[in-house]
Amino acid sequence: MIKPDGIYPSTCWECSTRCGSLVTLENGHVTKVGPNPEHPGSKGAFCVKGIRALPELTYSPNRIGSPMRRAGARGSGQWDEISWDDALEEMADRLLAVRAEHGPEAIIGAVSSAFFSRGAMVALLMRSLGSPNWMMNQDLCGGCRALSDKVTGLGIVGGEDVENTRCALIVGRNPSAADPVQWMALKRAKKNGAKFIVIDPAQTPAAKLADIWLRPKPGSDAAIALAMINVIIKENLLDSEFVEKWTHGFEDLEKRAADYSPNHAARLSGVSANDIIEAARLYAAGPSCFVSGHGIDAFSNGVQTFRAFHCLVAITGNVDRRGGNLRVKRPRGFRNYIDILHDPRFALPPPVAEKALGADTFPLWAGSKGWQTSVHNPTALDAILTGKPYPVRAMYVSGVNIAVTYPDTRKVMAALRSLDFLAVASHMMTPTSEIADIVLPKTTGLEEEEISLDPSAQIVCYTNPVKTPEGKARSDFEFTTDLARRLETRGIDTRKFFPWKNSEDFNTYLLGDEIDWDLLKRQGWAPFAYEIANFGEAGFKTPSRKIELRSQILDDIGIDPLPAYQTPRAEQTTPSEQKNFPLILITGARERTYHHSRYRDQAWARRISPFPLLQVHPKDATQMALADGDWIAVETLGFEGSCKLKVSVSTETDAGTVRTGMGWWLPEVEGPEKGALDVNVNVALSYGGPWDPVTGSADTRGLPCRITPLPEWEVPMQETV
Repeated sequence: MIKPDGIYPSTCWECSTRCGSLVTLENGHVTKVGPNPEHPGSKGAFCVKGIRALPELTYSPNRIGSPMRRAGARGSGQWDEISWDDALEEMADRLLAVRAEHGPEAIIGAVSSAFFSRGAMVALLMRSLGSPNWMMNQDLCGGCRALSDKVTGLGIVGGEDVENTRCALIVGRNPSAADPVQWMALKRAKKNGAKFIVIDPAQTPAAKLADIWLRPKPGSDAAIALAMINVIIKENLLDSEFVEKWTHGFEDLEKRAADYSPNHAARLSGVSANDIIEAARLYAAGPSCFVSGHGIDAFSNGVQTFRAFHCLVAITGNVDRRGGNLRVKRPRGFRNYIDILHDPRFALPPPVAEKALGADTFPLWAGSKGWQTSVHNPTALDAILTGKPYPVRAMYVSGVNIAVTYPDTRKVMAALRSLDFLAVASHMMTPTSEIADIVLPKTTGLEEEEISLDPSAQIVCYTNPVKTPEGKARSDFEFTTDLARRLETRGIDTRKFFPWKNSEDFNTYLLGDEIDWDLLKRQGWAPFAYEIANFGEAGFKTPSRKIELRSQILDDIGIDPLPAYQTPRAEQTTPSEQKNFPLILITGARERTYHHSRYRDQAWARRISPFPLLQVHPKDATQMALADGDWIAVETLGFEGSCKLKVSVSTETDAGTVRTGMGWWLPEVEGPEKGALDVNVNVALSYGGPWDPVTGSADTRGLPCRITPLPEWEVPMQETV
């Protein structure tokens, strides 16, 4: 339906922050996207990705306008435009051909996560074909935090009440670049007298505002958290009543923390013992809020590191407390996209679900008992390339550029090229879609409808489809359901997994029976009733029905049930390795202009951030005779592969440490890889373990590395773009 001109409240979904927006429509064209100051979650906060990137993505001349079929060799760039009917008919036939030859589990999906509707659509499509296999990116970002929260039983992820806090404990998080809503709230809290404790090896804007800044060796954060627990217990600064009534395993945690005195933690982490003590006292005074990020997530000890901080939240009583970490509330009957995947009505038979790749090794991550029921990505890539434990021969990818975002880029591309069939739904031609057989055009956040929960503001948010789709673009719900119906005509029973008649039916199912639909659409958000600290009524989703400082879930699968420190990879090297790889690489640095691999073709973004940068401390730059703007190659210990980055001499990183972002590729470069084998840091990173024993996450930070100058003829980018 074509909407009349006007200003429409909506929610920006260019990342998971969910900023309230106002979208101006004139003559059917979006002329402005800006913040909604009346939105109770974002309160007028917004970022350039919503203001510039979203409308430019929607109206980009580079946007895919029609379904396409590969006309030449894979990666040749030769395409024929085809109809949606032809595209979906061919997809149905080719997916079923693989299913007939190799079995249903030989088909796999890939998506960013089930946080967005496309995640549920991809997973349900796989299930309708009889496959339990789909891949997501969260083993690289957010997965360790979520699994720690789950096994501890807190239910606080996303519920940071920084607006009312007296002390914000910010760990491995750069909210100024990652989350404008959180950053504005933190600055308001600071203005109102709140104290900041920042634990981060990088000098982020939050670190510059910190009352206590702990600058640890990368990967040593668990030692600091355990030492803070040690101090709080020894000085009796904990919330004894809360611990007694609502936690399980305190005595065991106390014994574990006793091994981590502030002096011992100082030796492990490189920070001052006195600073650890002062941080513990300040946090315990509360109410205090734990604000965490990717910085402690991308390690093979990520879950245990988060467990240490989550136990710190619990013993101080900062759970479901104003100014602390609120538990996630929801309206009566409301379902999110992850809930669908755990609903028995949409489940595969247990013997089939147990075949999910990696479920035998990582049962809390992969398969039916996993967080989002996805697979272990490295195991899936190996299955594609080796046929073990069984063949995987066809893939459907939606809205994710896995050729760029997964580590070991060459291996990922080799796996994609080896498939019998690859279909990709995307906005733009990316290194992933360039090697597909079928490419489908997707709608953007101005053309599609989404419903989401904002746990910090306790509201439901609405993304308004303010305009008709450009070209022949369709939403994930629409074309995935269409494909499912075509599979049904070929004898596949998809109705169980796609029972909804249309998107309105689907969204009504998600919304439940408490939220006023008309109000939600009219103002872009809707409130709901909730209570805090109602632990007796709400309970905790653990075997003990309490917060588990000692996790029975982990114990049952043979994993240490208590939070623990693990020596980081960079400190497990020999003297010879240290000499050859003398620096520590930190990845994942956020940029305001980009969201992971997106918007690399937009001129305004490239003007602001034209090159992939590697921050190098002035001391290290001087020793290596490097200057601002020099191009270098980066290699990591034990892995064959290097990427090319441009030096940025900066005190934001510590001496001995270098820091970069992720997601770089060059849309203007010829060839299917589009520069992803040059400027993408994942070319220099392994996906092969060691892995976190809970999530299967690989170390992508804190890695021993070396950098070497590039000769002029190897520089991948010109100075003007």
